[in-house]
Amino acid sequence: MILLLTRILSKVALALMVGLLAGCQGGVLDPKGQVGIEEKQLIIVATLLMLVVVIPVIFMTLYFAWKYREGRDEIYEPKWSHSTKIETVVWAIPVIIVIILGVITWKSTHALDPYKPLKSDKDHINVQVVSMNWKWLFIYPDLGIASVNELRFPENVPVAFQISSEGTMNSFFIPQLGSQIYSMAGMVTKLHLIANEPGTFDGYSANYSGPGFTNMKFKAIATETQADFDAWVAGVKAESIAGSTNNGILDQASYDKLAEYDLHAPVHEATPVQYYGSIKPGIFNDNVMKFMKDHGKVELLKGTTFDSNMIQGNSNHGEMNHGEMNHGEMEMNHESSENSSHEMHMEADK
Repeated sequence: MILLLTRILSKVALALMVGLLAGCQGGVLDPKGQVGIEEKQLIIVATLLMLVVVIPVIFMTLYFAWKYREGRDEIYEPKWSHSTKIETVVWAIPVIIVIILGVITWKSTHALDPYKPLKSDKDHINVQVVSMNWKWLFIYPDLGIASVNELRFPENVPVAFQISSEGTMNSFFIPQLGSQIYSMAGMVTKLHLIANEPGTFDGYSANYSGPGFTNMKFKAIATETQADFDAWVAGVKAESIAGSTNNGILDQASYDKLAEYDLHAPVHEATPVQYYGSIKPGIFNDNVMKFMKDHGKVELLKGTTFDSNMIQGNSNHGEMNHGEMNHGEMEMNHESSENSSHEMHMEADK
């Protein structure tokens, strides 16, 4: 009877697993990149470790329910209050599993750090990403072009993303390639991904951001060869890609126009794919820094280098304040020290 029950349960579990995995095409369990493959392995290992506890518990629940069912001559007499064997099993197995998961988490957290560049014999491609309401803007600073709701790169070439937001917080996610990461206004997050094979992968926002949220989708296209990618770049620059909209140069005026949206519109239409054949240098950093106090005086591309005029101005201002306050502060400090000394002498006399 127990053997028959076990066989039935195993068949049901297998059928459920096949049914669930059948709908995973194009998702995290169907990875097409190095990062995605490692994350899939991590998911499987963690799931199997947890099933070490879950499966015996399910089996024992069904077994005890069957063994002590009504009408059976089994006598249930719990005349003991402690069992060293049971306590050992109940505590040892979960502790071991938690330790193993902790080690795996520690290693994978460092190995899959999204800020960590991927090892490759090819130079990475820099892409600056801006989430808008409700569209994605992709800027290629080294190539001088930009695109809306379409991301292209060659296969087996690592892509280094710098991600920010024009307003509402979103989450940049290409499930088949790997990790998701948030985009926030006034901040720049980083992500490194790679596609191990050519194809078209779905990308979207994994964070709800308003009534047009369902339109925040884009296509990540990994070209088969570097030549195919170069041809696409040349087509964008020459405004010769058929069936697409080319908006000329991406400067601050066209950027602001692209970022416009109507929050109270009855219907939010999806933004079609668009291209910009040229870009204003530093357009990404300018719009990141516009949320900052010293907008225009901090150059992100040069690390933490501040504008020399601002530094000199602040220094002069500080020197003036020091000069203006120096004499007054000295007099106040002198009077304060005399008063304090007089009070100390009075206390000593008492």
